Amino acid sequence: MWRSLRLLCAVTFLTLLPPTRAGFMARGANGGPNCSACASLVGLVEQLAQVYNEDAVKALDRFCSFLPDQLQAPCRAGAKIFAPYIAEAIYNKETPDVVCHAIGFCKVDPGHQACHLFPVPKEGMEAALRRTQPMYQEVMKMRQQHGYADICNIPGIKEICDIINRAFNSHLPAEDLDKDGFSTIKTFRGSSWRGKDCNDLDSRHHPGARPINGDVLTDSNCNGISGLDSETGLPYEDLLCNGTEPRGMILLGDSIGAHFHLPPQWFEAKSLNPSVFKDLLFILENEIDWPELSAATGHMNNTFGEVIKGPVDSIYMRLRERNRCNHRDYQNIGVNGGRSGSMNSTIVRSLVRNRMSDYPALVNIEVVGNDVCNGHPDTLSRMTKPDEFRKNMLDTLQYLDGVLPAGSHVWLTGLANGSLLYDNVHDRIYPLGSLRNDITYTDFYNYMTCLEISPCAGWLTDNSTLRYLTTKRAFELSDVLKNITATSEYKNFDLVYLDIGIDEVIAEWEANGGEGWQLIEPVDGFHINQQANALAAAHFWKQLEKEYPDLVGKVNPNNDRIKELFGDQGGY
Repeated sequence: MWRSLRLLCAVTFLTLLPPTRAGFMARGANGGPNCSACASLVGLVEQLAQVYNEDAVKALDRFCSFLPDQLQAPCRAGAKIFAPYIAEAIYNKETPDVVCHAIGFCKVDPGHQACHLFPVPKEGMEAALRRTQPMYQEVMKMRQQHGYADICNIPGIKEICDIINRAFNSHLPAEDLDKDGFSTIKTFRGSSWRGKDCNDLDSRHHPGARPINGDVLTDSNCNGISGLDSETGLPYEDLLCNGTEPRGMILLGDSIGAHFHLPPQWFEAKSLNPSVFKDLLFILENEIDWPELSAATGHMNNTFGEVIKGPVDSIYMRLRERNRCNHRDYQNIGVNGGRSGSMNSTIVRSLVRNRMSDYPALVNIEVVGNDVCNGHPDTLSRMTKPDEFRKNMLDTLQYLDGVLPAGSHVWLTGLANGSLLYDNVHDRIYPLGSLRNDITYTDFYNYMTCLEISPCAGWLTDNSTLRYLTTKRAFELSDVLKNITATSEYKNFDLVYLDIGIDEVIAEWEANGGEGWQLIEPVDGFHINQQANALAAAHFWKQLEKEYPDLVGKVNPNNDRIKELFGDQGGY
């Protein structure tokens, strides 16, 4: 059904900035994502050639051979057009940045300087560009003749980009026969994101539903509990779940909540091998997010091996442990790039809950960075202003009051202090520089800023004043959330506020002998990693239990009986 052409987007276009809408390649300056994609891929190919002592054409073919079988042909189709030119430039000892300027994917816009990720040639960037560009006029003409100005127009890659755009632009399941918002497939916003549907032919049957006729004949709410108790003649749902206050866990948020993660092995020449791409299709179909392992809705053991390491803990898992009648009742509507404006316009409207026939829910709204984060050079003026933020959040809460069942709970999470990112990683070696120790995170951040595609120009920068001002605005927006919590009342839910707590999580980690950088995603240097997600879940749960016990509900005294009768309750 979905064609498997996704290679180069995963390893190059998604170097840091995941595509979230059509036209993403046109963003930025000096070539933007086209430039970063080219430099990353050429850099990897050049490093592979060194590792295996072979020329660049063979190294690129080797790279393609590491991929799943069904992706090797499109990889070679996309590479074939430019491989001879790239190989010649690498043979001539040109840097990846110079190569990508020479073949036209990087450029120097008026009023800008040339961007570079790799060390500058001894002669300087400007001199190197003047020297090499006349040598590659043929490839420039070929690009113009065939319309290859954008990498997404290259044969073998165009279809990849079309599929990626389609996957990233929908927050509802791609396969959902009864249109109830739940699916039987895992990816494309299926059960990795929302509890698995147990009957995709009946919209009344879905996770979080109140049982139909006690679920005597069928499991209508997908929690694995159904049938009659032979001793009492009563439905098991009545015996084991009535009065235990079942509830679902729903995350409305951004890439932090969705748990964005790019495997660092994809960017380390020495680590590239078939095993690190084994789950490539699954990863792409889930938008390079890992909601099934996230702090909000993690629900499975981490079986992905070296590409994502760390324990799994989540608010959903703890709600389920507290009351096994909550099985499968989770929704992760985290969206890469999500902010208060998109929360109000699209994200919250992807939530699925029937106010009359579903159980209440615990809803966490977290937009912890994107209202202050953007890649524009005038980043401060592009940040969401407090009044606009207030309106967006109030509109979101008003919408929730119209769809959530009575007795629900909503918790607002404050914005992060993103200054801790630069503080913890700026002088460390970036994965793409690991072979020669020649690229630091500061180099990487500055490169993304130069291309105007940084996910957060205000925090991912060596400008301490800019980092301070970005944090100041983040705290101002958090104060708006606190004020909304203190002054607003809603009919169908109560409202609480919690700080993001990442500072405390890192401090506790360091107090136990760890280092802060160990909790930050190595490829993007912007998100928290798997270990930190588990720690964040424990941190939030401790706060909820202590300060807001009503939000987490009762401990179901029938949990052991449920396990005895229904085992894993149908799994996930």
